[in-house]
Amino acid sequence: MNKPTDYKFRVKDSILGVQFLFVAFGALVLVPILTGLNPNVAFFTAGVGTLVFQFITKGNIPPIFLASSFAFIAPISHGVKTWGIAATMSGLFAAGLLYVLLSFLVRLKGDNFLHKLLPPIVVGPVIMAIGLILSPAAVHMAMGRTGDGAVQVIPVEQAMIISMIALLVTVFISLLGKGIFKLIPILGGIIIGYAVSLYYGIVDFTPVKQAAWFVIPEFTAPEFNWQAILFILPIAIAPAIEHIGDMLAISKVTKEDYLKKPGLKNTLLGDGLATSVASLFGGPPNTTYSEVTGAVTVTKAYNPAIMTWTAIAAIILAFVGKLGGLLATIPLPVMGGIMLLLFGIIASIGISTLIKANTDLSCPRNMAIVAMILVFSIGGMTFNFGGVAFSGIGLGAIIGIFLNLVLPQPRES
Repeated sequence: MNKPTDYKFRVKDSILGVQFLFVAFGALVLVPILTGLNPNVAFFTAGVGTLVFQFITKGNIPPIFLASSFAFIAPISHGVKTWGIAATMSGLFAAGLLYVLLSFLVRLKGDNFLHKLLPPIVVGPVIMAIGLILSPAAVHMAMGRTGDGAVQVIPVEQAMIISMIALLVTVFISLLGKGIFKLIPILGGIIIGYAVSLYYGIVDFTPVKQAAWFVIPEFTAPEFNWQAILFILPIAIAPAIEHIGDMLAISKVTKEDYLKKPGLKNTLLGDGLATSVASLFGGPPNTTYSEVTGAVTVTKAYNPAIMTWTAIAAIILAFVGKLGGLLATIPLPVMGGIMLLLFGIIASIGISTLIKANTDLSCPRNMAIVAMILVFSIGGMTFNFGGVAFSGIGLGAIIGIFLNLVLPQPRES
């Protein structure tokens, strides 16, 4: 008997597949634009990554789409500025391999192993730190400055009007939007913010004019760099746990237990390989997109072959040079306004992780772990081991795991 979640590849589903790419579009392009990577490459690697994931999970493919992960924005930005794109890609390749390692540990020790190694008391504050450490860049861009705040690109008054309109539109669409529109608040915010920017005459169309219609994306191969690898590697911890949440969500939506078959061991493996493959081309790490899961809920399009069409559409768009040119014209305040909300939401998800787990923050042990993760991640602490510097979110994650393993549990009163 055929189930709605069975894989059926049909031409008539191609339009629906493009619609899902439309839902993912805003988040997909945000990561490369903010980190200095190529948006066309991001489209290509999102498509290829999704196909890799489907190949690994072919026993029972979840109807999900993989694309640019927000968790890696800060480390990619730092890596690109410090070591260049090629070296940063070696760190992202290693992050994908960490997923692969975790998938084999799950295969050997079972699903509970991950929850013991990475409980909410560690993962929650790490996710909070990801959002909070990015917030200054969002504020700078919303005020018309470059992400580091060094250069005022657009007058503050104009920038604030544009960014606040983009922010409010994004908020209102997410709160009041109906059906498919509720799932594209980022895209809505970009479009309206862009329209206001056109009114102020601050959009420069030179990149569109200079771009050819057909281009080969600017692929960049990884270049081995130990510092980049050790800086980026620990950050994969938060998205790995997020992956479990996404698998639970799509299982509930489709009434199909994907944690049982193909199992976390295969979905994590697929996600990890998709991230490593993306880095081979110079693309951002891949993660499962909850926006697309939301769209699946609304449309009840449970056939995973629809996501194959979404992947094909993304790969085709990667070769449209004018698209990359158009994305390059989006003014800083538009992206800044949307980022104010997004990075705050990431921090809120971290808080939510602690609340859902009923974490007792009056317990000195828990308070110490949360405090150290946040301060070490955000405060600029750096540890040097053998000439290699550990700092930022990666250092916070390592400290959190270490403290959770060594600090004694409170005695029962």
